[in-house]
Amino acid sequence: MDAIFQFDSAILLWIQTHVRAAFATPVVTFITHLGDHGLFWILLALALTAFRRTRRVGLTCVLSMLLGLIITNLAIKNLVARVRPYELIQDLELIIERQHDFSFPSGHASNAFACAWVIFRLAPKKYGVPALALAILIALSRIYVGVHYPTDILGGAAIGILCACAALWLARRLEKRFPDLARKWLD
Repeated sequence: MDAIFQFDSAILLWIQTHVRAAFATPVVTFITHLGDHGLFWILLALALTAFRRTRRVGLTCVLSMLLGLIITNLAIKNLVARVRPYELIQDLELIIERQHDFSFPSGHASNAFACAWVIFRLAPKKYGVPALALAILIALSRIYVGVHYPTDILGGAAIGILCACAALWLARRLEKRFPDLARKWLD
């Protein structure tokens, strides 16, 4: 565990020294706050459910984010109970407000990748690629602002993608098992 902490700490301090820039910080802060409470992704998923053509995508996004919430925020964060990096790394400067939950895995990364991966898989690539790009930016922004270790982001992204895959599989199974109900929900 100590080796992982040393690796994560070195990356965070390197980013603070070599990547952070006054002109970029407001942009990165805005991007990181897009992921707060999953609000952007939740609103996007709800908007997708409003239209018949995109309803399947929206409902699958909702399912994937619910799975991610349960696994990431309700289960793993509390089981692992990893302290935030700014609490342990003496020279790390925090850019945004202190967070009120544990660090591993990143809920921002999990939620962003859960929704973005569904969009990438079900929607045309002209929407899926930007969704994934935004998920990557939100995840990386959490490292830049000093609230997550790189391994938190990797864990959150992996969980988000796995939740998206599970939601995609479950949605297909439900559509096959209950075709009349699926038509009713999707039309």
